[in-house]
Amino acid sequence: MKAVLAWAPEPFPEIRPGDDLVGAIVAALREAGLAPQPGDIVVVAHKVVSKAEGSVVDLGDVVPTAEALALADEARKDPRLVEVILRESRAVRRVRPGLIIAEHRLGFVCANAGVDHSNVGLGDDVVALLPRDPDASAARIQAGLRQAFGVDLAVIVNDSHGRPFRQGTIGAAIGAAGLRVVRSYIGEEDRYGYVLRVSVEAVADECAALANLLQGQAAEGTPVVLIRGLDHPGSAKAADLVRPEEEDLFR
Repeated sequence: MKAVLAWAPEPFPEIRPGDDLVGAIVAALREAGLAPQPGDIVVVAHKVVSKAEGSVVDLGDVVPTAEALALADEARKDPRLVEVILRESRAVRRVRPGLIIAEHRLGFVCANAGVDHSNVGLGDDVVALLPRDPDASAARIQAGLRQAFGVDLAVIVNDSHGRPFRQGTIGAAIGAAGLRVVRSYIGEEDRYGYVLRVSVEAVADECAALANLLQGQAAEGTPVVLIRGLDHPGSAKAADLVRPEEEDLFR
């Protein structure tokens, strides 16, 4: 029998720029009686990573450009917010009133290039960005947890992303350290002897989505999830999950 276990320790403290995020994760796990074991995966919501690293912007300090003003009129959004979205974007892919779908500078295609007001808590005009380098953030958290607990584990930084042909958002890995982010089954046989030709599984995204169920979207206050029972040998970056544009049928 196979089993996967997941825990979201609570309470978890409010995180502000400059706070020791690794220390907060260690304390929360210990307070919950959770001692990481070799092979465990710790999933951390990007919002607390961004806040700890100072990846936040006060819109009161933003002066929108002419491009931002024009796009804000089309999208019916705050021009200062749109200016920040443009700064974080490689390209704007779709626009409608209330929504901008942008290609983030790291290649993720998501709403508002990941710029978000929710669960920031630093003032009404302060928005959070995605971490500057989420893979590096995951590696730093992994190193800190390894030092604290003395075990090899993996870390994922996740965010909620929409999908073009499905309702609702789902957790996606934007940073990773210590695990195989994709598993290729190409060349393996299924249970009836058919040789698989194209099957590749996004392991890190599936872990991110599992964690997202416990993290929630509103006032849950559970940004950290410990997952146990998954086999993930290897180590790769979440950047490897971004499909090259030349292979993308929708861009």
